Amino acid sequence: MSVKIVDDLDHLYREAAELFSDLAKESIGQKGKFVVALSGGSSPKAIFELLATKEYSEKIDWKNIYFFWVDERWVPLDDDKSNAKMTFETLLNQVPVTKDHIYPMYKHGISPEAYAAEYENDIRTILGEEGRFDLILLGMGDDGHTASLFPGEEILNENEKWVDAYYLAPQEMYRITLTAPTINKAEHVLVITFGKSKKSALNEVLNGAYNPNLYPLQLIKPEKNELQILTTSETLVTV
Repeated sequence: MSVKIVDDLDHLYREAAELFSDLAKESIGQKGKFVVALSGGSSPKAIFELLATKEYSEKIDWKNIYFFWVDERWVPLDDDKSNAKMTFETLLNQVPVTKDHIYPMYKHGISPEAYAAEYENDIRTILGEEGRFDLILLGMGDDGHTASLFPGEEILNENEKWVDAYYLAPQEMYRITLTAPTINKAEHVLVITFGKSKKSALNEVLNGAYNPNLYPLQLIKPEKNELQILTTSETLVTV
C-alpha cells in the first residue's frame, strides 16, 4: 500500500489527473485501449473537470478509452443523484470520447439485479475472462465504505460475481457495484479521500485491526500493483 499526502486539494486533483493521463498513454500504447472504472461524488468531480481542461484533454487519446463505473445509485441517468450524470456533465460531454465506449450503470426497464449480470457481460466483452481494469478510481466515505461496499452488508462477502446489486435499507434505494474481487484484479487502484471527516475512518483502515465488515475499504488489496491512497495533510494519519 502506498499513501501519498499532499498539502492541498489543488495538488491532489493534479496528482490524480496526471496519473490518469500517464496510465492512459501507457495502456493505449501497449494495448490500444485504456479501460477505467470511475467513481461518483465530490472527490472525482474536480478531477474530471481538470481532465476536461485544454491542458489535459489535448494530450489524452479519448477515442480509445472505455468508461465503466465503480458503483451507482439505481436512478435514471438524468437524476441529480446519478454518478453518470455528473461524469457526463464534467468530463464526457467535454472531450471527444467514443460514445459506444461508455457503459453507465443504469438501464431503464430492467431490474438492478438483472442489469448487474448484463453489466458483468459488458465487462467480459471488453476485458475478456481476466476482467482486469487498467485503472479503478475509488473514494472512501466517512464510515470507511468504498464503491457501494457498505459496512455490515452481505455484498462484502461476495466472491463470485463481478458486479452485484442490492437494496441498501439505510438509504432506501438499490445500489449496483463492482465487487471487491473485481476491484482487486485491476492493474491500478487509486483511492482519493480527504477532509477531517474522513480522518478517523482512514486511520482505522490503515492502522486499525483488520475488520472489513466495519471498514470495507480494508477489502481492497490489489493482486498486482499496490493500492495507492491519495489524501491531504488535514487528513494526515500516522502510517
